[in-house]
Amino acid sequence: MSASFSRRFLPFLAVAACAALTACGSMRSATTSMAGIVKPYKVEVVQGNFVSKEQVNALRPGLTRNQVRDVLGSPLLSSVFHNDRWDYVFTIRRQGVDPQARRLTVFFKGDELDRFEGDEMPSEAEFVASLDSRRKGAKVPELEASEADLKKFPVPAAPPAQAAAPTVPQSYPPLEAPRR
Repeated sequence: MSASFSRRFLPFLAVAACAALTACGSMRSATTSMAGIVKPYKVEVVQGNFVSKEQVNALRPGLTRNQVRDVLGSPLLSSVFHNDRWDYVFTIRRQGVDPQARRLTVFFKGDELDRFEGDEMPSEAEFVASLDSRRKGAKVPELEASEADLKKFPVPAAPPAQAAAPTVPQSYPPLEAPRR
């Protein structure tokens, strides 16, 4: 870059910097007046395992670790130092809704469930209703089919009995080609 070009450009750069600094002071008042109108988007953050009241009600002392895992899922925290303790933690942060945080701790003696303790868990219907902020008070649909609902569908016909089972060959061709 030539020296004459930088001498001409330097005053314009100084004027632009002063204008930018002046604008920063006036922008503070503009942003506070627009803060009620424009809100930034906040990302929904969901962490951990959601455990419902129905799942907690299914826990009974004496269940094996595999049975507890079938009911609750894999624990969020499982420590080598606390081998007989599993922690289920759930947090959710959404825009326009208060943050939720729940925990459940399951204690084992050997391979069997000894006890569990934690926060009061919502039912699945209550949790779904708390997620949808647009429809306050809307009824959550029932997730189970009644006997009357099941009778609406035709019963599949039994497959026809086969006369004879297919014959199994007595010998199979070799898997590898013979060596020469």
